[in-house]
Amino acid sequence: MNPLYAVGKVLLVPIMKFLFFYKVNGRENIPKQGGYILCSNHMSNLDPVFLGLSQRRQIFFMAKLELFKNKLFAALIRTLGAFPVERGAGDGKAIGTAEEILRKGNVLGIFIEGTRSKTGELLRPKAGASMIAEQTNATVLPVCITPKKQKIRVFSKVTISIGKPMTTEQLGLGGGSPEGYRKASKLIMNEIKAMRERDRGTVRNLEGDKK
Repeated sequence: MNPLYAVGKVLLVPIMKFLFFYKVNGRENIPKQGGYILCSNHMSNLDPVFLGLSQRRQIFFMAKLELFKNKLFAALIRTLGAFPVERGAGDGKAIGTAEEILRKGNVLGIFIEGTRSKTGELLRPKAGASMIAEQTNATVLPVCITPKKQKIRVFSKVTISIGKPMTTEQLGLGGGSPEGYRKASKLIMNEIKAMRERDRGTVRNLEGDKK
């Protein structure tokens, strides 16, 4: 783990606990070794922080190209493991970077909707995560960030739920077809939806794991 990333986690845990009362459920589902793709919904600019605090290992996030326009900010997020992707352009370089991260046994973070939801509701999933999973035979770990209210707000509870890992076989991958990628992405999103529905119904009672 990058030293800056490790120090940041230590410093942020008490701050985020105080500001958002966040809880993590399902840590037992996290693979203990090997690379995997963490697929999450995306509601807030704080999502990478919530996800980072939910995992023991560093997450290398695929992030939109616009975030790298400011050189100082770009240097910071690169140090923290982010790398740019040009959305909607079939960015071969970004895909190659993602595959290399997984082959080295690291954790790749992808927001499966491809963009941040302005309403807090789940958006249609993109196929990129499924395509990378097939090409690397990587396990997919579905994760759902659910606030107590419609959107993430300070001094309001947030639940981060981690689902069971999904193999390429379970996702029906192997044919290399766009339709296959779309179907696999829907399966991942269905798991995220199921966690969202559960957590919306019981968010006040969920105790989860303590960081």
